[in-house]
Amino acid sequence: MFARAFRVRANTAIKGSDRRKLRSDVAAAFPNLSAEQLAEFIPNKEELNVIKIYSHKGEAVTVYMNHRNPILFEVEKALYPTVYSLWVYPDLLPAFSTWPPVLQKLAGGADLMLPGVVVPSSGFPQVEQGTLCAVTLLGNRAPVAVAVATMSTAEMLAAGMKGKGFAVLHTYLDHLWEYGDKSYPPTLAPLVPDCAGDEEEQEGKEPVNSFPPDPVQHVDIGDLSLKEQDSCAELLGKEEFHENRAAEPAENASTEDQQEPEDSRTPQEQMDALFNQCFFHALKCKVKKSDLPLLTSTFLRSHMFSCCPAGQQLDIKKSSYKKFSKFLQSMQNQKILQVKELNKGVESIVEVDWKHPDIKAFAVPEGFSSASAAQDSKNEDGEQVYHAPEIIPLYGVSTRLVPLFQESGHRKGSILSSSEVRNIIINYVKANELVDEANKNFVKVDAVLCDCLLEKSEQDEISHLKWDDLLSRCLERLQPLHQVTFFGQEPVVRKGNIEPIGITIAQRSSNKKVTIIKNLELYGLDPQCVANTLQQKVQASATITPVPGAKDRVQVQIQGNQIHHLAKMLLEEYQLPRKYVRGLEKAPKLGRKK
Repeated sequence: MFARAFRVRANTAIKGSDRRKLRSDVAAAFPNLSAEQLAEFIPNKEELNVIKIYSHKGEAVTVYMNHRNPILFEVEKALYPTVYSLWVYPDLLPAFSTWPPVLQKLAGGADLMLPGVVVPSSGFPQVEQGTLCAVTLLGNRAPVAVAVATMSTAEMLAAGMKGKGFAVLHTYLDHLWEYGDKSYPPTLAPLVPDCAGDEEEQEGKEPVNSFPPDPVQHVDIGDLSLKEQDSCAELLGKEEFHENRAAEPAENASTEDQQEPEDSRTPQEQMDALFNQCFFHALKCKVKKSDLPLLTSTFLRSHMFSCCPAGQQLDIKKSSYKKFSKFLQSMQNQKILQVKELNKGVESIVEVDWKHPDIKAFAVPEGFSSASAAQDSKNEDGEQVYHAPEIIPLYGVSTRLVPLFQESGHRKGSILSSSEVRNIIINYVKANELVDEANKNFVKVDAVLCDCLLEKSEQDEISHLKWDDLLSRCLERLQPLHQVTFFGQEPVVRKGNIEPIGITIAQRSSNKKVTIIKNLELYGLDPQCVANTLQQKVQASATITPVPGAKDRVQVQIQGNQIHHLAKMLLEEYQLPRKYVRGLEKAPKLGRKK
C-alpha cells in the first residue's frame, strides 16, 4: 500500500473528544492492550496529529502521528498499527517469520508467499482468514511488516505451504516508514527460537516435514521467492548474501536462549532495567562528591544518557515510573541518594551513599561503547573537561517547496544541509535550462520557481532572479532545523534554530542589578556548575531558578552586572562561538584611568 509515494492532503491536531474516541477505537481493535499500555499508546497530553493521505492507487488513508512517527493508519474504518508501534508492543499481533532477503521484496510492494514463511518448531500461531498479523525476520521478534492472512493456519498447512499467505499492507522501509524518523528495528530475542529444523518435534507433521532440517543449507532459494517466477533470478543472485544473513540469527540462537529470562521481559520491564543500569553506572563512574549538589535534570541528560548502551535509548515514559522524579524517589527510599528542592521548583541530588551495596556491587557492562567512554575525558585535576558542541544548521523541505525538490528525490520533511540545498537548486536550474543567456548572473523564473519562491504580488512582476536572491529565498522558505553533536555522543537533529545563550540584566529592589543566564543546557553546560564557577570568580551570590513558562529549564542568577566575566568564560574558556551568545553588548563600560 505504501510501496510508492503518497500525497498528503491534510494535517490537523487531535484534541479532546476526538482523542478519547481514538483511544476507544484502539481499545476495541486491540483488546490485548492493557489500560496502562493504552494510555501510553494514545497519551492525554502529548502531541497527536491526524493526516489524510492518498496512496498511489487513489486509496484514502488516515494516518495518526505521535510526535514525528506514524503510530496507526486507518483504511475503510479499520485500524492498523505501524512498525513503529509494533516495535514498542511486539506482541500486539500474531507473528510469522520470514528470511531477511525477503524484506526487500515486501518493501517493494509484494505479498508474502507461503514458501517464504519459516516454520518454527513450536508451530504457527492459530489465525483465521482476514486476521491482522505481524511479519518478523528470522532471529528477531521486532516486526518488519503488517499483513492480513489470506487463509487460516489450518489452510496454510493443508496447502503444503504453497501459494499466497499474507497480503502485505505496510513494511519497514516503505514510504509510510520514511514519513517517520526512519529509525531501525530494535533487536528483540525470540520468545521461542525460530528454527525450521527440529526433526524430533516435526515427526508426524506432514507440512513441516516438507522443510529439511537445516533451512540455511538446504532450502532452495527459489522456494523463498514471493512471486516464484519474478523473484527467483534475483534471489538466486543473492545466495551468498542470504546464507550469511540467515546464519547470523542461527549462530546467536544459543546465546539468546541462555538469556531468555531477561529478554522475555515486557518492554516496560526492560526500560526499568535500563534506567537502573544507567543510574548505577552514572553514580559509579560519572558523578563525584564535588559535583553535589547536582541538578536532577543535569544528572539525567549529562550523566545517565551518556551511560546508555549503543542502540538503546532512555525514555522515562516507557518505564513503570513515568516521571524521573518518581524514579529518583524510589532510589531515595532505598537510601541510595537524597534529593532536595534547594530552589523553588528545582530539585537537586544533595547526597549519595557511594558505600551502598547496590553501587558497590554494580559492574560496568563489558564492551561499553567508545562514544560513551569518550565522555569521561578529564583534565589533570580529574575534573570533567567541557567541549563545545558542534552545531550545524539544517533545512527541512516544506510543503510549498516540494515541487522544487521532488525531481532530486526529496519529499516533505527531507533534511538537507545548506550546501545540499545549493547543489539541488543549481542542478534544477541547469537541467531546465533556466540560466539567462544574456546575463548569466540571472535565472529565469519558471512556473515551479514562481509558485515556490515568489509572493502573489510578485508573480506578475518578476521574471528573473539573481543567483544569490534565488538561493536566499529558497533557504527562507525551508523549515529551519539544526544538528547538535556533543563530544563523544551521536548527533541529534532538532526543529528550529538553536536558541542562543541569553544574558540579561534585571533590576531588583534597592536599585540592585542581577545578571540572568538562560539556555545553558542546550549547549551541554550544567547551570549549577556555571553558577558555582561564577560565584568563585566574582565573589557574588549565585542561585538557580526555574525559567518562567518553560518546563524542566532553569536559569542562573548572579548579583551585579557580570557580563565581562561571562564573556571571558563562555567565549575563551568554553570556546563557544560568539553568535551563540546574546546580550554581551550589555556589559558595563569600563571607566578611563586618570
